[in-house]
Amino acid sequence: MRKLLMQGLGRRPLSETAPLATDAGIEELGRTLTQTLRRRLGRSLSIRVVDAGSCNGCELELNALANPFYDLERFGLHFVASPRHADVLMVTGPVTRNMREALERTHTAMPNPKWVIAVGDCARDGGCFKGSYAICGGVDAVIPVDLHIPGCPPTPTALLQGLIALMDRTNVPR
Repeated sequence: MRKLLMQGLGRRPLSETAPLATDAGIEELGRTLTQTLRRRLGRSLSIRVVDAGSCNGCELELNALANPFYDLERFGLHFVASPRHADVLMVTGPVTRNMREALERTHTAMPNPKWVIAVGDCARDGGCFKGSYAICGGVDAVIPVDLHIPGCPPTPTALLQGLIALMDRTNVPR
């Protein structure tokens, strides 16, 4: 046991170094997102996430948006537990046959106006699971999709840029 302890003390940490406390790119992206949300909606944006059958890579990146480095709350974004409170539905993974009905019900429960974002390559067209008997295909095979964010998985920065693009190109009734 002592030998393992001494080896652990002498070895470098296996984790990555923490990012700098202030990242100008993230701050600028956040300011742009906040201004876009205020201009388009006049309020913050509520997001409901549904895992339709993914490998959880995209969920890790979505969860990273809520960590202290990205801190999406300061930009006016909120993850919500109920689709009845959501403006945006972010769907990850290919839609499995078991999740098809749940995804349709979630989409139906959302109030108008509502937007759907397919997050990652699997949500776009099935990704590496394409052609499997267990999936229905991408998200657009089940519900209409307003925006696809490519990547396997997409980075948190790409997710924020996708939200900006969605708000910039949609007409929001007031």
